[in-house]
Amino acid sequence: MIHLDTSFLIRALVAGSAEDRRLSGWIATGEGIGMSAVAWAEFLCGPLSASRLRVADSVVGPRVDFTGEDAVLATRLFNECGRRRGSLPDCMIAAVALGAGARLATADEADFHRFEAFGVKLA
Repeated sequence: MIHLDTSFLIRALVAGSAEDRRLSGWIATGEGIGMSAVAWAEFLCGPLSASRLRVADSVVGPRVDFTGEDAVLATRLFNECGRRRGSLPDCMIAAVALGAGARLATADEADFHRFEAFGVKLA
């Protein structure tokens, strides 16, 4: 299973982009594609056309809820990775991917490398 970060999904919707090619490859091999409800909410904040929403909705499988256990882990990631302003949503997305046992696809790998020490695997 691969969870998509918001940045990855946005770029994957651009035909011919590196993210579009990677996502198409995963789909072609039958890889499960999901996303945290947190990342999905970020994506829905747009701007977003109705046609892009339909495409994204058809590609992204389950939207995994953010649970109480995820909140505890996200808080740990936030505190142990420097309490960076604006990074809490990334901590939440990483926590959901960890809890689901999913690799995380992101277009902003620099933002997520710091979570690898906690078990996050980037796709």
